[in-house]
Amino acid sequence: MLEVGDGRRAAGRDCLRPAPASPIHRDKLAYTTGDMSVAIVTDSTACIPPEVAERYGIEVVPLHLIFGGRTFVDSLTADTSEFYDLLRTSNEQPTTAAPSPGMFIEAIGRAARRADAVLCITVSKQFSAMYDSARQAIDIAKAESPNADIRLLDSRNAAMAQGFVVIEAARAAASGADVDAVLARAEAMTTQVTLLAMLDTLSYLARGGRVPRVAAWAAGMLQVKPIVRFSASDIKLVARTRTRARALDQMGELLAQMAGGRRTHLAVHHAHAPGDAAYLLRAAEGRIELAESYVTEFTQVMGVHTGPGLVGLAWWCEGG
Repeated sequence: MLEVGDGRRAAGRDCLRPAPASPIHRDKLAYTTGDMSVAIVTDSTACIPPEVAERYGIEVVPLHLIFGGRTFVDSLTADTSEFYDLLRTSNEQPTTAAPSPGMFIEAIGRAARRADAVLCITVSKQFSAMYDSARQAIDIAKAESPNADIRLLDSRNAAMAQGFVVIEAARAAASGADVDAVLARAEAMTTQVTLLAMLDTLSYLARGGRVPRVAAWAAGMLQVKPIVRFSASDIKLVARTRTRARALDQMGELLAQMAGGRRTHLAVHHAHAPGDAAYLLRAAEGRIELAESYVTEFTQVMGVHTGPGLVGLAWWCEGG
């Protein structure tokens, strides 16, 4: 991880950078009629590929990562090699922080300057304080600009399961839909998306208190690779496998089974495991009809909780 003030670049990509101070601005925001009906704001937990966010004008508010007494901005554009090396070797447990209301206000203000209404979609409020931070921001913004049309939606998901909710809302907005129709599309998507994830180890969840340490120790001793399903704020264990190779194959089988022959919009996630992500994408291409596909790395904040080696599949199927 880079020191504060270190200006190095990694392979042409922004490195993890210190988070700027972000006070709440109490000046009246400039809400003006923009070029489109609705603009979308979300948080970095959605893991939306940067080129997709740029294409649809999605404002992405980053979480913060606190590691070694320094604060860094969560980003998909950072080189994560050094980060995961530190995560493996450091005795310190990194902590994460939701964006301040001020950061949401800034993003909402940028969005509102080019649209008539703003829809903010956050990670599931069961997983993070993001929703509450966004709610505070919207309350402040509306107090300053009472005519502003700003809506808030809990995606009830995370990673690209959340990301697909956001992307479909942005596509509806780009087609000219009004804010009520865009919100309805996003709400419908919250129950259509699914995220499967295979954890290489439970030790990082145990560090954060999310599973008992004894369970993590036992899983490590047995080399168990759990596969969990996240859907509509619900988390379920769907399989336990004894090897990583078998876990990858079973994820592909579960995807094909749940897709049921329907056209599928797919994202393959990984935490410093690009080879396994490529394997999963090839397996999906051979089993199901893909309407679109992405391969993205989990952001660093997601990686803190899961550790290196995690791979995931997020998708939704056409036709319900």
